[in-house]
Amino acid sequence: MQHDYRTAPTQPGSRMARRAAAAAGPPSPPPPPDDRPPRSHRGDGGGQNKMRVLAWVSIGLTAVMVAGSLTAYTVYRDAFGNIKQKSVNNDIINPRPPETGALNVLLVGSDTRAGDGNARYGQQLARTADAGGKRTDTIILLHLSPDRDKARLISFPRDSMVQIPRCKNETTKQEMAPRRDMINSAYNAGGIACTMSTLETLTGIRIDHFVEVDFSGFKNIVDALGGIEICLKSGVNDKASKLVLPPGKSLLNGEKALGYVRLRKYGDGSDIQRIKRQQIFLSKVVGKATSSELLTDVGKLTDFISAAASSVTMDPDLANDTQQLIEIAMSARQLTASGVKFTTIPWIPDPEDENRVVWKQPEAGQLFNSIRTDTEVTLPSPSASASASAKPKVALKPEQVKVQVLNGTKTVGKAREVADQLAEQGFNVVGLGNYEAAGGQSLAKSEVHYAKTITEAPDHAGTLAGAVSPKPAPSAGKVVATNPQPYTAASAPAGAPPKGTPVIQLVVGEDFTGVKVTKLPDSVEQSTITASEQKNACT
Repeated sequence: MQHDYRTAPTQPGSRMARRAAAAAGPPSPPPPPDDRPPRSHRGDGGGQNKMRVLAWVSIGLTAVMVAGSLTAYTVYRDAFGNIKQKSVNNDIINPRPPETGALNVLLVGSDTRAGDGNARYGQQLARTADAGGKRTDTIILLHLSPDRDKARLISFPRDSMVQIPRCKNETTKQEMAPRRDMINSAYNAGGIACTMSTLETLTGIRIDHFVEVDFSGFKNIVDALGGIEICLKSGVNDKASKLVLPPGKSLLNGEKALGYVRLRKYGDGSDIQRIKRQQIFLSKVVGKATSSELLTDVGKLTDFISAAASSVTMDPDLANDTQQLIEIAMSARQLTASGVKFTTIPWIPDPEDENRVVWKQPEAGQLFNSIRTDTEVTLPSPSASASASAKPKVALKPEQVKVQVLNGTKTVGKAREVADQLAEQGFNVVGLGNYEAAGGQSLAKSEVHYAKTITEAPDHAGTLAGAVSPKPAPSAGKVVATNPQPYTAASAPAGAPPKGTPVIQLVVGEDFTGVKVTKLPDSVEQSTITASEQKNACT
């Protein structure tokens, strides 16, 4: 039997059990997300004139995380009761990706004009046919690793042209046909359920929970914190955002903060500078929300929690799961100290409309793959006696490991697909082929094999096994490949391994979900704001 090499669907898995998260002391909440990507190619017309506000959502989520982590939680139980809840499980009608040990929360800022305090914003929109409707002003995915020790906040441009799957209309519950449209239109017609389903379909990432915040919620949270201090290199006098500020330091209340995060005509006027200003602003919000001054003042903290709780809408599973809120809050302590990655999806102008964007491939796909394969929880270290008797492992880099990839499934082209993924992460892939399982059946679980006679082979096999998901246990003894052929990567790995390096076999089974991405393309890293930039004092 011979296989071609094409993509196989992701196989379902199971959620890892939550770890206990009861620890004393109020930990810090997760840092805030990024906003829209830079779009310097666009003019001032069209979508540019629509009101945009950075992720108020993250601020509300931050507040809830703080409250959930307090040992005196019962004092704030009434405030928690103000969290609005919305169940969407029955409204997601497309197949969903498997759950993993990681936690993915969709953060959405809604520009709805409904409700007290929201209608005054966006007068231009109020005169259009879209008046009274809603769109996702901000779409961000908060990803926390299984150990809750790493976080990445991924911003999806609201003007991204994407394939929206079939969804239920939020009002009529009638099914809507799939279509190509701006991503924020999924929310306009299908609500948060359609937005979740669209992102899951496009990325292959399971979204566990969601949080929504509107204009008024953003203002209320900033006001409850007593304002946020910023520093400007030059003054601001912008009629569009109704904001006048002097050079140097200013304390912004909720109303001025709303104008500040909307500000476009400042500095060099580029979107990339605006986005960095917004990220720095939200970093300051997080800093103030987790300061000892707030956490030790019961009155101020209660007011803050009440404002935040009444400003957000969540799915019931998150709103009612105190342990999960505590778990997220606990992880934030070191995230706040070490910095969190703010990333914008790599994008390019839409060839069909320069006022829209499309996601740049393969970079966007590699970013999604890094999230999908972040599923492994670090196991506790073995006991001293066990460590003493165990043979030390040799630390190997991917380029030091030679790999032959064999397709044990019935999916044509699977070996080449996986080989390309391994090569992108630096592995020295030398060959492709197929593997015929007993009875001609498709291999259920992936396997890693190494030669019994080569002493260092187990270390090489261990490095390879740790790079794929789910992680297979390496086995001594190689298997027979059918239709073997050489593999040539698009670019040679850095530094070829020495002669005599063992070739490790990866036999791809039906359970294979991907190669763990540890090295993202430059375009992804360039769209990620650094910790030092987040702490920048003056913008």
